[in-house]
Amino acid sequence: MNLKIKISIRIMLLVVLFMAFGCSAQNKVKTTKGSQQKANIYYPYSDQENKGGWILNEEISDEFEGTTIDTTKWFVEGQNGDYYIWKGRAPSQFVPHNVRVEDGKLKLRTAWEPDYPFFQETYTDGNMGTSKYGEYEGKPMPVTTAAVVSKKRFLNGYMEVKSKVGNAAITGAFWAIGYEQELDVYELMGNPKKQGNIRADSYLATAHDWSPPAQRPTNVFQHTEDLPYRTADEFHVYGAEWGEDYLKLYIDEKLVHHFTQDDVGLDWVLNNPMEIWLDSEIFFWLGLPHKEELPVDFEIEYVRVWQKPSDNLLAKDKAFYGFEGPILFEENPRPLTMVPEDSKANDYQKFWLIDDASAKYLSIVEGMYASGVESLQFAGYGKNEKLEVDKVSILTPKGAINIPAGEYMFSMKVWLDQGRIADKIHVSFENPKLNIEFKDLSKLARRQWITLEAKISKPMASAIDDQLKIELRKEDLPQDKAPKLFIDDIAIKKIK
Repeated sequence: MNLKIKISIRIMLLVVLFMAFGCSAQNKVKTTKGSQQKANIYYPYSDQENKGGWILNEEISDEFEGTTIDTTKWFVEGQNGDYYIWKGRAPSQFVPHNVRVEDGKLKLRTAWEPDYPFFQETYTDGNMGTSKYGEYEGKPMPVTTAAVVSKKRFLNGYMEVKSKVGNAAITGAFWAIGYEQELDVYELMGNPKKQGNIRADSYLATAHDWSPPAQRPTNVFQHTEDLPYRTADEFHVYGAEWGEDYLKLYIDEKLVHHFTQDDVGLDWVLNNPMEIWLDSEIFFWLGLPHKEELPVDFEIEYVRVWQKPSDNLLAKDKAFYGFEGPILFEENPRPLTMVPEDSKANDYQKFWLIDDASAKYLSIVEGMYASGVESLQFAGYGKNEKLEVDKVSILTPKGAINIPAGEYMFSMKVWLDQGRIADKIHVSFENPKLNIEFKDLSKLARRQWITLEAKISKPMASAIDDQLKIELRKEDLPQDKAPKLFIDDIAIKKIK
């Protein structure tokens, strides 16, 4: 064969191989370990074989591969003049221009901006003091920072980031809040100027109880981890596995701490869906950043959230149907002033409905539970007393129930105290109407959680205003001295 032809063939083969490799590389994505995975297939860094059966929640997860922040997933503090809950920890202030996506990373900048028009107001952080935005102890401190918040919340799962904090006296924080609760997966400080609870080579994780009265100290549990590196020097992977009654904290796939509900009892607060926050703040008790060390970036390579599949059609709202907190209507925007301790119903969060007559006998109480820390209690009349109304009931808000036509198993857990108990509990879907009757309760075992089940057939799907109602009737109750009963963990599963 002609030498020129041989060379041409070899060159063509090399070109083909190069193009094939290039195409293959485009179908690969960044991973935490050296192994490559197909696009959109990621597993927790501590469970790369996915023994936990995790499924990526793509509504919250983000690889930051674009050129701008995805505002369908993230609320940017200060964008269009809007601030959610707060404007930052003074003297620093969140500003939207400090949020950038570049080089496959989210970068939250902290900068020295003497010409920035800071808000002419102060921020008070409990016993940590009060400061004015852009000013500290009467002297200019024109530091701008940044924050983003996920627009969706999630209940239980595995949340993880790969990140590096800025090398200054400024935090990088990966945290989450929900109804009456907060979880700081980490608070890191790139270069603190004072000794305190966070060092340049340490990690602080905390859970806070924001149930009213939300007064400090709010810490439920806290963990400090000494690290073999400075958090501003290199990227590391930080994760939290959040279960129904436990929390596991991971750094670079290593389990560093494990909390359980048994450790804290009724102080276990991680019972409701949470949104993810990423931000930088000044902790002035750890010293103020110097002008010369700014700007710096808190860099996040990815945010990933996984959850486990469930056959319970109410799994997304399990906290509500376990009487832990509100049901969320996430198609509506969150009120910008809604704080975790806010128990007011609005278009975004709604609560169980109990009319005034029923409220004497029905209430959501803490301390008796099948899961979480709360349940629905029926109580209110004892010796020589009678139920003063024909029936008592509790309803979900309109539109809370959205069940397609089909065959289902409806279940709930009940606890019956000793004594002459209610003989029946009535449950109904309101539109279209479908009644469920649990009877012969007096024959059930007492003082233990028992699961009641009923097969139901829904010939029609829920209407847009469908509700679920739980009702106790006078005709089914003893004439006097009715003992307490409790209801928890309502579930609906499709019969296959």
